[in-house]
Amino acid sequence: MNLIGTKWKPLILFHLLEADLRSGILQKKIPDISNKMFTQTVRELEKDGLIFRKVYPVVPPKVEYGLTRRGHSLEIILRGLDAWGKDDCNI
Repeated sequence: MNLIGTKWKPLILFHLLEADLRSGILQKKIPDISNKMFTQTVRELEKDGLIFRKVYPVVPPKVEYGLTRRGHSLEIILRGLDAWGKDDCNI
């Protein structure tokens, strides 16, 4: 729970299940997250070994995030939370 027990971490991880995403695209998928909170959260996820950050040496800078093997190991949990949330809305 220490690794994914915040408001934003599961959302970021969930969006990275399908594919690696550029920083701007990932942030747009979570419209309520501030720039500061996004940066802080992805840094924590990277530090914990759940995501990786790839920086391309181009102008303007291009940064992509993706799940590590450890991050992918959370897929069943994340998809379960998503299904539970959808079912809960139908109650």
